[in-house]
Amino acid sequence: MLRENEMRLDIEVVYALPERQEVISIKCENGTNIEQAILQSGIIDLFSEIDLSENQIGVHGMKQPLDYELSNFDRVEIYRPLQLSPTEARRLRAKSKSN
Repeated sequence: MLRENEMRLDIEVVYALPERQEVISIKCENGTNIEQAILQSGIIDLFSEIDLSENQIGVHGMKQPLDYELSNFDRVEIYRPLQLSPTEARRLRAKSKSN
């Protein structure tokens, strides 16, 4: 039989802006998925621009779906939308180097 502390996961939920980063540590039950952890963390109350139907989500830098089941010590990362597509960014860098 598992002890109570073995049935809980230590998770971090992270969101970063250029001027501010928020890291919220939570404890949740085994079987918790990404969406549940984000909602439990309350991070959406701090950043109204987070939209789980729009923002990409990852765990330790790997994109994952909202129903991805978390493991102990996972770091859930909420990614901001890109300001510029990678193709456009490369084009602008190349243009600035040629000037």
